[in-house]
Amino acid sequence: MKNVNKFFFVLLVLALSTLIETTYSQSIYFCEGVDDDGEPINESSVFTIPNNGGYLYVLIQLPYAVNCRKVDLVIYRNGAYDNTIRIDTQKNWTWFWEKVTFYDDGDYDVYVYDCNNYLLTDGSLEIEFD
Repeated sequence: MKNVNKFFFVLLVLALSTLIETTYSQSIYFCEGVDDDGEPINESSVFTIPNNGGYLYVLIQLPYAVNCRKVDLVIYRNGAYDNTIRIDTQKNWTWFWEKVTFYDDGDYDVYVYDCNNYLLTDGSLEIEFD
């Protein structure tokens, strides 16, 4: 009987830890487009643009509603602050995107903050010239 109790205790602990450890991740994608279902088209972390600049899409997917009317993309190039882009959102959106134009090559880090200045997600990409 003692072994049965131990077995059920271990089973209960494993089940509870699985429930607790279940995480939902926020995602950022850099891509050439976004389909109607909010999925990235031609996702990549390296893009080649013309010398006079080029654009790509930044897609954010959340496992919950954003609950804000705006989010900020804070962009760093080669470790230095470059730009902040505000995206207008609806509170019930779970995904949204912005078409972003890049004029310089380099390594970029993009941080996405909600209206409460909470970091939702971040990602990195490389921009190269033709």
